[in-house]
Amino acid sequence: MNWKKIGLNLLYPHLAVILILLPISIAFLVLSLIYLTPQSILAIISYLLSFYVLLVICFRVPRIITYFKTLKEENKYLKQWFTDVRLRIKVSLYGSLIWNVAYAIFQLILGFYYMSFWFFSMFAYYVLLAVIRFFLLNHTKRYQAKEEYKKEIEKYKLCGWLLLFMNLALSVIIFFIVYLNKTFQHNMITTIAMAFYTFVTFTFAIINIVKYKKYQSPVYSASKTITLISACVSMLTLETTMLTTFGGEDNPLFKRIILSTTGFVVIAFAITMALIMIIRGTKKSKSL
Repeated sequence: MNWKKIGLNLLYPHLAVILILLPISIAFLVLSLIYLTPQSILAIISYLLSFYVLLVICFRVPRIITYFKTLKEENKYLKQWFTDVRLRIKVSLYGSLIWNVAYAIFQLILGFYYMSFWFFSMFAYYVLLAVIRFFLLNHTKRYQAKEEYKKEIEKYKLCGWLLLFMNLALSVIIFFIVYLNKTFQHNMITTIAMAFYTFVTFTFAIINIVKYKKYQSPVYSASKTITLISACVSMLTLETTMLTTFGGEDNPLFKRIILSTTGFVVIAFAITMALIMIIRGTKKSKSL
């Protein structure tokens, strides 16, 4: 037997094999974590399968990077994507708008299911964020970056005022949630879905706010600042959910302290960013 060939086939299987095994390993692992004990045979098999899929993906990373570099240089649509900043911002705003609306509907459904004022307030918050994003998208569709600089500054400043009032209202809601010790518990799958959404949003928000700073466009900056603030608020919602779902009720005092601390930090950050937008926009308006 040609062991070298067998080893290479195991470490570099066909792409179709990886695409089939990847969702199977993820589903198997999630189900094992939820329903099986760590010592069970099926759980051990799921861990080994997940490790194997992760291993073969890591071995393929250099090939994937080379493939995408070549594709980026040869494909006209990808070349346009990487050279047209306005196109990327429009797609980003469309995507964020759709995500906001979808997440707002998700919060509304949870509000009716749990009859929780917190979820209804989150629904209102994300709907207003979607309105602001639609407002920015409308400008981006009509003008290039800095084409109507004065209008961009006015929209930037207006977004700051809207975010300031929204986050002041949210701070009052958080105060009553913590003060009255109102909690809500999800099942584990819902919590994992919320965690995935939150961490992905937060990661891309940090990357983009740094990446798009160089374009010096008030509308682009406002778009990315809104995304970052939204991700921080989602992080607070996730923390509240996880503390309750995974045993926060055993120590209510600790839960209240940690939620009040995180709530203060998130709201202080959001209000500070809104004030920076207002002050910056006002100074630029006066300079013009």
